[in-house]
Amino acid sequence: MSDIINILHKGNYSCVIENGGEIYTYTQRGVMDLYDLLTKSPEILHGARLADKVIGKAAASLVVLGGVKELYAELISEPALSVIKESGIRYEYMNLVSLIQNRDRSGICPLELMCKEASSPEEALALIEDFVIKIRAKH
Repeated sequence: MSDIINILHKGNYSCVIENGGEIYTYTQRGVMDLYDLLTKSPEILHGARLADKVIGKAAASLVVLGGVKELYAELISEPALSVIKESGIRYEYMNLVSLIQNRDRSGICPLELMCKEASSPEEALALIEDFVIKIRAKH
């Protein structure tokens, strides 16, 4: 994992994925890159190693649904870690927090709140889809 963790830091990316010897780098905020990969290019996630800056429960659900085999997170929430542990994905992280904060640190991340009570990654995905549609409609 150290190779893609180094790329994550040096390139200031939000997410780096290695699959089949190919390296993919991403810079969108929040779960957008993982959501787009799961819905448009799931083959990149399936069996991949993934290094990400922030993994909340929504991102963890997308990682699980995508079939990622190994995960590194700079920051991971307790609900996200539970989802990852249940899936059997190999993982490591730098910092564990109770919940992911929103961008201005004035409260909890909206997706972390929305997905908090989701009982499965599939249930979380439905919430994430609604969120992404609303966000993209504004832009």
